[in-house]
Amino acid sequence: MRQLVTASAAFATVLAAALVPAAQAAPDAQAVPPGQVYFWPEPNQMGSGGAWAYTPPGYREADPRVTRHAYSFDSHASVSVYAISYQPGGSCLYREIRPDDYDNNWTAWATKFDGVSDTTMGCEQG
Repeated sequence: MRQLVTASAAFATVLAAALVPAAQAAPDAQAVPPGQVYFWPEPNQMGSGGAWAYTPPGYREADPRVTRHAYSFDSHASVSVYAISYQPGGSCLYREIRPDDYDNNWTAWATKFDGVSDTTMGCEQG
C-alpha cells in the first residue's frame, strides 16, 4: 500500500510539473514560428495573454492587447513587414521590421502601433 501511495504522489508531482509551466508560459523568442512576427504588450516578450501573431501577406489591425501598447516584438518572417501608425488627419506612419529583427523594449513605437502590413500602405516613414 505504501508503494502505491508513493508512486501516486510521484506521478502527481511529475504531472503537475509538466502541466503548470506550459499553461503559464507566454510564447518567447524561441517559440516564434518561421514566417510569423509576434508582438507582446510588455517589454521582454511578456504580457497578459501572451503574444499576438502576424503572418504576411496583407494588413491586419493589431489585437486590442497590443494596439498602442506593443512593447516588444520578434520577427521570424522571411520578408520585411511594416508597423503602421494612424495619425490625426488621416495620415499614417510606418516602421520597417526586417526578418529576424526584434526589440525587447520597443518604447519608440510601443504607443504608436495600430497594425502591421507587408507594404508601407502609402504611409510616411516614422
